[in-house]
Amino acid sequence: MAHLRWWHPIDRFSSVLGPPGISEASRRRPQGREPAVTRPNDHVIVLFGATGDLARRKLLPGLFNLARAGLLPNGYRIVGSAPGRFALTDHAFREHARAAVATFGSADPSGPKWQAFEEALSFGAADPDRPGPLLDAVRSAEEALGGRARKLFHLAVPPPAFPAVITLLGDTGLAQDSNVIIEKPFGVDLESARSLNELIHGVFDESRIFRIDHFLGKESVDNILALRLANSLFEPIWNRDHITHVQIDVPETIGLEGRAQFYEGTGAFRDMIVTHLIQVLGIVAMDPPASLDSHRLRDEKVKVFEALRPIRPDHVVRGQYEGYRQEPGVAPDSQTETFAALRLEVDNWRWAGVPFYLRSGKRLAEHRQTITLGLREPAMSMFGVGPGRHERRTDNRVVIDFADPGWIGVDFLAKEPGPTMNVGRARMEFRYGDSFCSSHGLQGYERLILEAMLGDQSLFTRADGIEHIWAAGAPLLATPPPLQPYAPGSWGPQPAVDRLVAPDHWYLPEEPKEPTPPE
Repeated sequence: MAHLRWWHPIDRFSSVLGPPGISEASRRRPQGREPAVTRPNDHVIVLFGATGDLARRKLLPGLFNLARAGLLPNGYRIVGSAPGRFALTDHAFREHARAAVATFGSADPSGPKWQAFEEALSFGAADPDRPGPLLDAVRSAEEALGGRARKLFHLAVPPPAFPAVITLLGDTGLAQDSNVIIEKPFGVDLESARSLNELIHGVFDESRIFRIDHFLGKESVDNILALRLANSLFEPIWNRDHITHVQIDVPETIGLEGRAQFYEGTGAFRDMIVTHLIQVLGIVAMDPPASLDSHRLRDEKVKVFEALRPIRPDHVVRGQYEGYRQEPGVAPDSQTETFAALRLEVDNWRWAGVPFYLRSGKRLAEHRQTITLGLREPAMSMFGVGPGRHERRTDNRVVIDFADPGWIGVDFLAKEPGPTMNVGRARMEFRYGDSFCSSHGLQGYERLILEAMLGDQSLFTRADGIEHIWAAGAPLLATPPPLQPYAPGSWGPQPAVDRLVAPDHWYLPEEPKEPTPPE
């Protein structure tokens, strides 16, 4: 395949973009306002589950990165919390944070910036019947900031603990005038999602609830909107008249990594498809909003979720990798799927008849995150395909790789050199890492925590949206198809996975690239 590269001169002007991680698009500013970096008001950030794996790997390193970039408020305090049996002293929590940043962060925990961050950390244990230590820690943090700081609660706890934490926040009055970030998965079916929404709405208004999906914090995911709406090359063809199918493919090479207790009650459909891939589908399939403010953006995404047809069990392949039942903590007769591939349909004017293929699973051949849009072939094709090539419906497509830092490729046909009119595949490619100053980017969690402090819900899921998704999944959850085994390191159960998308083809695995001829 021939490769062309698009060069972008933005690197030369990176100094005008402001501090790292803030772009004009991410601030959703009304037209006419001067570009400026918006900094949150003073905040007390409370991390429930502060001693857990998510806080260690993502949240504590991410908060320090925000502090280093000058994107946390001028005044802030971070209060870690956990049940009493996991209680830490302030000193022990600071040492815990130092170890987390040293292991998983992008900068060493040292120097004046680390010292300032470390001094802002404290700990307050909390049990439903003994919230006193947490109340004292929050009150002390507020007093240190002059008593007028906003509060942000991040529930980095297992889903069964959500109700107890929400109830504690309501009963103690901590929830008043505060925002709350809730981790995934949000419910396990429609009934549980509705019950959880009802419970949370009894304590927090919907405008203060931030259901988080770190996929939606990726720059490369947000760039889907820019690709479509800022370029007249793409928006006119972003519909059923020009697109034959869409793939959203997120294979993983990792296994359980000690998370058997969580995964056994969740599985690939709940863990990845509902929480991540369908959220990305909402951005790919949404109609253009009237503006980029959070209300209009989320309205259009919810319309997509409302238009999802119920998922037919015969449109789903469920798999379990060989050896899963021997993993520590897994039941010997487990029926939990570690792989899910399915066909979804969006029943609206733009996408009627266009299948959306979603695939994700553990212990697969590659770790990738891709969106592929297959473009319709010309009505008449008078061009021959060069010798040795297979005729496939993959010669015209748009590929979006949304793994950080991400890239976009457009595959098309071009004439091959020579006396005959044979065509071969070529690609135009844009790569974030080559074209922009990547140091200005934020990781997904970092960006979303910043957005929550600013009160911008654009990249978070709304209550009715998550309920529409669970409603579409109800037939599958009621009568799931049988599990099919697959070998670790493969692409899932064959031939069922390929039959699911026929006559189309999965973009992954990519075809081997042809050698570049010598000059």
